[in-house]
Amino acid sequence: MGLIRTLTKKEVKEKVREWKKEGASIGLVPTMGYLHEGHASLIRKAVEQNDHVIVSDFVNPIQFGPKEDLATYPRDFEADCALVESLGADLIFHPSPEEMYEPDFCTHVNVDVLTKGLCGARRPVHFGGVCTVVSKLFHISEADRAYFGQKDAQQLAVVRRMARDLDMDIEIIGCPIIREEDGLAKSSRNTYLSPQERKAAPILHKALTRGQEMIENGEKDASKVKAKVSAIISSEPLARIDYVEIVDWNQLQPVETTDGPILCAVAVYFGSTRLIDNFIKED
Repeated sequence: MGLIRTLTKKEVKEKVREWKKEGASIGLVPTMGYLHEGHASLIRKAVEQNDHVIVSDFVNPIQFGPKEDLATYPRDFEADCALVESLGADLIFHPSPEEMYEPDFCTHVNVDVLTKGLCGARRPVHFGGVCTVVSKLFHISEADRAYFGQKDAQQLAVVRRMARDLDMDIEIIGCPIIREEDGLAKSSRNTYLSPQERKAAPILHKALTRGQEMIENGEKDASKVKAKVSAIISSEPLARIDYVEIVDWNQLQPVETTDGPILCAVAVYFGSTRLIDNFIKED
């Protein structure tokens, strides 16, 4: 059987009902489309761990602010379908905004505390939109497991907390960052970079690698690690720092020392393109 393409929630639910009757496990990979190798790594993991895999392909309008790139966000559904089918997923769900949100839709899911800093401080509507659409996808798919990339580390932490706090019967699987050969984290937004900006962008990985080395070599002072990461990024004239932060990995709150699980996250502009990257120390 080839890849099932569907635009409707009803068709997804009917197929899920069939699979559930067979006692099959279901994996979900939520995406906004324009799939790249980072998404492919999530789909591969889902195929490996589940009997059936659903990939959602939906540019979610309610997670974009009024001045953000909803209209220009890259899309290529046919290429997405080809990739998803080649990786062995069973179904791609490509709804319209009208299918996902009724005209009088007025229910939103918000996670407090973890969304106040990092990207949440700069994008106040973003995580409410993410949590709302992800919770809907969890219900529609009835998935046993859902797969998210570490590149969007705050998103991963927020979704995990939402699932725990709301007793959602689903396992959240975080997957490693996939990088280009020069270290740049793969992202749909990399297509916005000019040739000069693209050449400059790997400074993020270089800076984070140096910060990680400092911690591995025994540096406990988070402010010193932040200062070094910031200095390396600032050495690139085309880079404009939005933030460099070190927070604890469980609550996403700022820390003074690098003891315990931490997230070191950066957001940096190259021209008008905002890129994020990070590393996580788990213990």
